[in-house]
Amino acid sequence: MADKKPGIDQKLIRDLADILNETDLTEIEVEQDDLRIRVSRAGTPQYVSAPVPVAAPVQIVSGVTAVSAAETARTSKNALTAPMVGTAYLSPAPGSRPFVEVGATVKEGQTILIIEAMKTMNQIPAPRSGKVTEILVEDGAPVEYGEALVIIE
Repeated sequence: MADKKPGIDQKLIRDLADILNETDLTEIEVEQDDLRIRVSRAGTPQYVSAPVPVAAPVQIVSGVTAVSAAETARTSKNALTAPMVGTAYLSPAPGSRPFVEVGATVKEGQTILIIEAMKTMNQIPAPRSGKVTEILVEDGAPVEYGEALVIIE
């Protein structure tokens, strides 16, 4: 009896490539049983090195520091953060009312938004009851793991 190797799932590879394009990721890897598929953008270096004027790093570092301080304020204990990488949707369907709006009162466990990852819609619940004071993500925007999405006071 001959060993039969499974064929490469072309649709899966295309789906992974679509995810790369939708989320601006440079690489994605999926492993299932004894099959591992890794898709990356061709010609996209992981590390970019270029000559830079001496004064430029100081400007970049101070800009990063300012962004970090603003982000730190937003990622307080009151922030709902993304539990996964994907695309955030603020409403259950295009054109319908959003799950929550700024000023709305939410209950713990209430769906706040949806994150689509690997063609699966994942409902993201409120971690606690409170008032939505800020929505930090736009509808249809890509989100990273740990990114602050909504502030609930």
